[in-house]
Amino acid sequence: MLRKTLAITSVLLLSTTSMAAKDPVVATVDGISIKKSELEKTYQENLMFVSDKRVTRQKVLNDIINRKLGIKRAKKANLDNDPIVKQKMEDIMYHAQISKDLEPRLKKIVVTDADVDKYYKDHPEYRTAHILFRVRTNPEKEENEAALNQALKVYNTLKKKPELFSELANKFSQSSTAPNGGDMGFQPAIRLAPEYFNAIKGKADNFITPPVKTQFGYHIIKVMAVKSVKSINNALYKKIVYDQKRDAILDNYFSELRAKANIKINEETLK
Repeated sequence: MLRKTLAITSVLLLSTTSMAAKDPVVATVDGISIKKSELEKTYQENLMFVSDKRVTRQKVLNDIINRKLGIKRAKKANLDNDPIVKQKMEDIMYHAQISKDLEPRLKKIVVTDADVDKYYKDHPEYRTAHILFRVRTNPEKEENEAALNQALKVYNTLKKKPELFSELANKFSQSSTAPNGGDMGFQPAIRLAPEYFNAIKGKADNFITPPVKTQFGYHIIKVMAVKSVKSINNALYKKIVYDQKRDAILDNYFSELRAKANIKINEETLK
């Protein structure tokens, strides 16, 4: 029996030694071991990113050591109980859980050229110019009225003399595009405020809108051109359509969660 026990012990020791040999400890930080496998994994990950400094195993090891020391100090300071840290941790868990739940569905998303054509038909890319009269996000009544009245004055001038658009944009617009006559260039619909895009959708070249209110203020918009689907950045629009399909999956996912949850909303507090 003793001989059998010694034999088993020897096998376990050999096994442990063999595992240690395959994954040796390259450094310790206050008793915390850094294994060769951890160093190699982090080293390979670092090689995937462009840096102005040469990536070496020594540099990566120093980074790991610094991280261990930083985490140790954070734990000693009880940062895991800090409200801001807790919120960030909850954000990480939130995104990690969604990724875990939805990854199989998201992998099945396919975007075809037909999908892009269908999307672009409803969301063509316009080149526009605008004259912006800014107001704060929550303006006082007087501020809002003053901006609107100024916008209406300029618009009434443009109705009579549309050729003055560039000049008036340069003079009155509070946008960074003012020096260029308000020219925004071609912009995908997703880069425009919804009210802005809806005001120009389907309009012909040289059409000038009456003042349009967005979160930024009042815009007078001139349609300058619309891009043919053959001229668009196809990769960009495939990404846009992908995002839409992803968002539809997310909406359905949260609808399922909300249906199973006990949610009560005090509508009065929303007013």
